[in-house]
Amino acid sequence: MHKNIESQMKKILIVLILIIVSGCATMPNPYGYDKDASGNIKPIMTQQEINSAELLDVSIKLFDPGVLPEDEDDRKGLSKQIRESESRYMPVHLKYAMQRTGYWGNVRVIPIEGEGSELLVKGKILESDGETIKLNIKVYDAGNKKWFDKNYSQTVRYDDRKETEIERKDTFQNIYTEISNDIIQFRQKLTPSEIELIKQIADIRFAKYMAPEIYSNYLKKGNDNQYRLNHLPSDDDPMIKRINTIKSRDEMLLDTVNNYYDIYYADMWESYDNWRRYRSEELETIRDIENKALAQKIAGVAAIIGAIALGASNNSDVVDRTGVLRTVMIAGGSYALYSGFQTSKESEMNKEALEELGESFTTDIEPMVVDVDGKTTQLTGSADQQYSKWKGLLKEIYHKETGFSSIK
Repeated sequence: MHKNIESQMKKILIVLILIIVSGCATMPNPYGYDKDASGNIKPIMTQQEINSAELLDVSIKLFDPGVLPEDEDDRKGLSKQIRESESRYMPVHLKYAMQRTGYWGNVRVIPIEGEGSELLVKGKILESDGETIKLNIKVYDAGNKKWFDKNYSQTVRYDDRKETEIERKDTFQNIYTEISNDIIQFRQKLTPSEIELIKQIADIRFAKYMAPEIYSNYLKKGNDNQYRLNHLPSDDDPMIKRINTIKSRDEMLLDTVNNYYDIYYADMWESYDNWRRYRSEELETIRDIENKALAQKIAGVAAIIGAIALGASNNSDVVDRTGVLRTVMIAGGSYALYSGFQTSKESEMNKEALEELGESFTTDIEPMVVDVDGKTTQLTGSADQQYSKWKGLLKEIYHKETGFSSIK
């Protein structure tokens, strides 16, 4: 019997060693960019000021929130409301990362995909659980040429978390910096004439949206789904001047909408940062329990076997002297299992705050009163709805002033 107990203890030691070794294993660095001493990817920054004519404006569409796992156990407490909040938070933080590089003109988050973007960034959340983020990012220029379609992933364990700073240092800053760097690397390959052509196509695409009956033949869409410029309007074209004025108005309202996104992002920052930190701590606890489950079971079985062996001993003295020890072992094991599954109250509080933010974003905000050449209109609904109404209003005003019928 003593030999059997010794054999079981050896098995326990082997399992524990395997767990420790696997827990210490390091993941290979998935990033190809240089890192600083803290492990942060170094952003690509301009070394000198770029001519304004070569600065492309960037539109970052609100991210697709993706789909949560259907199984409740796989979701592990994630909710649709939190994912909706993330789909608005992430493009705003990417905007800040891109703005600081000096490579771009205006960088805006847009609620709906529209015509006239010089560079369009589209994102989809593949996974986000507070510890791991996986994103799919697609980038297109105005000619509808796809710069790249790439998946990004970053995992930050609880012990690896660094100090954060609103607008500048997110827990997952590396993923935002890598996206920004990849877009810049593609931008660096363009010649000034290619950049000028992208700007021209963007202008004509907006003009075509406003007045398709006039500007449709200025562009040709090939079998590859890319736009090519047939010709440009004359410099003194009065209609294109009017359209450019309307486009400036559109950009001004987009700036107003972006201010709303910025406020939402700022309101979300602390709760979201805390929620991810506590989520990571919870996942670490769950993972620790799962990693140790086998060892705990073996240890429990070994304790039971040992207790049975001692209880079955022919020596009554041994049975009497080990009774307390057996009770302590059982009680200690039970308490360890129980305490391992305790939840964090702070995490629940932050989760509720995020869910409320996710719900509030789709509710009505204060109506915006817009004035277009003396014509005042009130826009109501959510920020996304107000901007959609604004796009329709611009087109309506243009057609009334020019006398052209609206063609959708």
